[in-house]
Amino acid sequence: MWIAYALGSALSASLVAILAKAGMRNVPSNLATLIRTLVACGLAWLLVLAAGAQSSLATASARTLVFLVLSGLAAGASWLCMFRALQAGPINPVMAIDKSSIVLTVLLGIVLLGEVQHLPLRLTGIAVIAAGTYLMVRWQPGGAPQPGRRAWVGYALLSAAFASLTTVLAKVGVAGIDSNAATAIRTVAILALALAATLATGQQRQVRGLPRRDVALLVLSGAATGASWLCFFKALQLGPVTGVVPIDRLSIVATAVLAYLVFGERLTRRGLLGLALITAGTWAMIA
Repeated sequence: MWIAYALGSALSASLVAILAKAGMRNVPSNLATLIRTLVACGLAWLLVLAAGAQSSLATASARTLVFLVLSGLAAGASWLCMFRALQAGPINPVMAIDKSSIVLTVLLGIVLLGEVQHLPLRLTGIAVIAAGTYLMVRWQPGGAPQPGRRAWVGYALLSAAFASLTTVLAKVGVAGIDSNAATAIRTVAILALALAATLATGQQRQVRGLPRRDVALLVLSGAATGASWLCFFKALQLGPVTGVVPIDRLSIVATAVLAYLVFGERLTRRGLLGLALITAGTWAMIA
């Protein structure tokens, strides 16, 4: 059953970056993150109330709550970095770097959580994914380098690093608590961090002048994020990190297709090879 939830997470996640990229044309990245988080947070808490899962909050241990808050803060940092990268860079390379967090996540799962099943196959898989990510990042729109416009790479790398911490901390935190409630707790932590970043940069002053179309796209991105999270946390609760995360990261394939259809981002042969390697490495770790 956890595989079905992981696939649901991947399908929802494939829409997140596309909708966010389209909605950030006239919206600062921190403010965009805040809008998206508000929607995801609202959706998460509505589902908690609808499922009557709020009762599990009272019985959750302090350890569980601490790990969920830490996971939320790591997720918030990952989001802030990813949105900054998406605003400056092309979708496919940014998402390739972001999804490369699977490499560190699997290694942390092996070292910290003792998930050593099919270890040789999983190590081979992350090596293939790393090679595919490199090829995807080397891809440039139009085949030409863009000097002075590669700052997004650093933000994408930070996004990946924080994302790997998010998953490992969440795996520990979801033990002994309803998965919907765990998601809701994390969204509050993310919301707090996004609000702090927005206020620190003064971007809240631009709220009144935001185009309605951009806001609507960010709201849809937030809804897709909430759906992806709920499926992802349920999958984490039922299955192993080293199995759930690879399936979730397959969203990069759907993202590449949507990036072409919506933004006309074409992958070169090198980029397509990188995407194929990432997919092959992912499937190797699912086995």
